[in-house]
Amino acid sequence: QVQLVESGGGLVQPGGSLRLSCVASGSIASINAMAWYRQVLGKQRELVARITSGGSTNYADSVTGRFTISRDNAKNTAFLQMNSLKPEDTAVYYCNANIKSELRLGWFDYWGQGTQVTVSS
Repeated sequence: QVQLVESGGGLVQPGGSLRLSCVASGSIASINAMAWYRQVLGKQRELVARITSGGSTNYADSVTGRFTISRDNAKNTAFLQMNSLKPEDTAVYYCNANIKSELRLGWFDYWGQGTQVTVSS
């Protein structure tokens, strides 16, 4: 079984920073890409940032220059450093990873439970 657990969300003032973490654990053989998505109630989940196993990254236009995704492959962990936060960044942030489990054939997408980020004065 594979689990993704996010942490680091919270309430921050506009212009502030937060760092999200996502740890993958369980029967993991290999991890391909890891990504962060976010979702506002009533809207579709959207990709925020993605990083491959080799370190290549891509970002949503709305966060480019403010957010940075990184990962520690040895610890099966991904991070999202969020700077210059705006009220419109308020959402539940979800970690996603494409993982090859030791228990079944093939690659599958796994999701964390989400962490709330609220940007408000």
